[in-house]
Amino acid sequence: MMQASPPLVSIQDLDIALPEGADRLLAVSNATLAIGRGEVVCIVGESGSGKSVLASAISGLLPSDALRVVNGSLSFDGENVLGLNEARLRRLRGARIGYIFQEPMTALNPLLTAGKQLQETLQAHGHSGSAEKVASLFASMHLPHPEKIGQKYPHELSGGQRQRVAIAMAIACEPELLIADEPTTALDVTTQSEILRLILELRESRGLAVLFITHDFGVVRDIADRIVVMQGGRIVESGTAAELLAEPRHPYTRKLLAAVPDLSPRAPRGKADAPVILELTDIRKRYKAARRLFGKAHEAVPALDDVDLVLRQGETLALVGESGSGKSTLGQIIAGLLERDEGRFRLMNEEIVRAGDLFTHDRRPLVQMVFQDPQSSFNPRHSVRRLLTEAVIHCGLPSDAAEARMADLLGRVGIDPGSAERKPHAFSGGQRQRIALARALMLQPKLLVADEPVSALDVSVQAQVLELLSALQRDLGLTVLFITHDLRVAASISDTIAVMKNGRIVEVAPADQIIRDPRSTYARKLVASVPGRHTSQPPPPDTLLQRDFA
Repeated sequence: MMQASPPLVSIQDLDIALPEGADRLLAVSNATLAIGRGEVVCIVGESGSGKSVLASAISGLLPSDALRVVNGSLSFDGENVLGLNEARLRRLRGARIGYIFQEPMTALNPLLTAGKQLQETLQAHGHSGSAEKVASLFASMHLPHPEKIGQKYPHELSGGQRQRVAIAMAIACEPELLIADEPTTALDVTTQSEILRLILELRESRGLAVLFITHDFGVVRDIADRIVVMQGGRIVESGTAAELLAEPRHPYTRKLLAAVPDLSPRAPRGKADAPVILELTDIRKRYKAARRLFGKAHEAVPALDDVDLVLRQGETLALVGESGSGKSTLGQIIAGLLERDEGRFRLMNEEIVRAGDLFTHDRRPLVQMVFQDPQSSFNPRHSVRRLLTEAVIHCGLPSDAAEARMADLLGRVGIDPGSAERKPHAFSGGQRQRIALARALMLQPKLLVADEPVSALDVSVQAQVLELLSALQRDLGLTVLFITHDLRVAASISDTIAVMKNGRIVEVAPADQIIRDPRSTYARKLVASVPGRHTSQPPPPDTLLQRDFA
């Protein structure tokens, strides 16, 4: 009888302590887990459940001053990771263990081009850092114009492009284990499909083991061999993907699965005869050429081209499309954060000639925005209390009323009002996103521009926030422009869906029509690429690998 090979990663009874004063004593408690060679294990759970802490321990990335292992064992390929010094850990990381972090902007060096960073990663572990090798890796990530991408700095790339650069760096040295911490959170559905297929191809061709942390059960359904469910630092359930998804045993697992949005559009709420809140006609925007010191000027980039859009009171319109399609640019123009080049902009029947017109005393509360990256939108020196109440007090609301409104909104988005004295860094990424939403609602806007507001949230909190937005829309007549790459979220929240590609809106229709019978080829491609989607219709042949970057 052939003996089974030992696991690549073996964790036994692991306890990881939190610093004194934390809500609980252990970040991870009594964790036991094995990952075999070539196996894809997905860890799911809400923010703060210990998923990322457990993954960090495997690669020796625990911050020693904040978290420490107090019990148990952890080995990689038979070697005790807990006993390795920093020099040995550095040789392990990158070469044998690749790590994809949740927020690519914080993982990339802002002072180096993407190509230079990938080159340094290769050379640090004895691989060729040639321009051809760098371009080949970028091409394998399906990045447009790989040679040009390598010359760009992180801030010049879209969120999805930055994530693909980070993934290229993680797999550059052909590791045996890839730890992926929410690697597809910032990606549109077609790019997400490509990355998932790529990871599975690497598993098949080289026996790559994958520890995949995600809150997206669609991704789990597509990629996992086994699933591990964590709650409050403990593993509460584990099993094969087929068994656990079909018959979850633990109530917490059932709760998470019940919160997953599907492609079933909600009943429309918007009324065709409701007053028009926003009307855009022939909006155009080109990013002007930038000249580097001693270098050639880049070509001007067309971001928006002849965009027409109408939003009525009480309507939620979801704007969907791939990274770089112009969604966020359009949202920033509507919020007054970016000047348009051409076109007509009317807000509540008033002409908006320039972006500054939205920042008068009367108009400032009318349009508020929730940004994709909450951390960069907060002043890190201010408490949550000041971040939420400062603007409304400035607009004339008494401080006691501002406090009451803050407490109500924090409670509704699932944040304890008693934690308002804490600063943004003391919260998880998902918690910061909920605080950002509460801040945007403090001024009780007529139009809310939400740029990927739930992309960083686990499914249960995502469901709470979407329900909150839906209730606010119903109670306040709130109009919402909801920017997202997740068609499941778009279906659950929107009355209308507008599909963008290359700066143009290629299709606008009721959500039910876009999901069930899209007219444009591009919209059909997006629907076919939704993770975890079960359909009897084969996807278009270009769904995954043949990208149009024109």
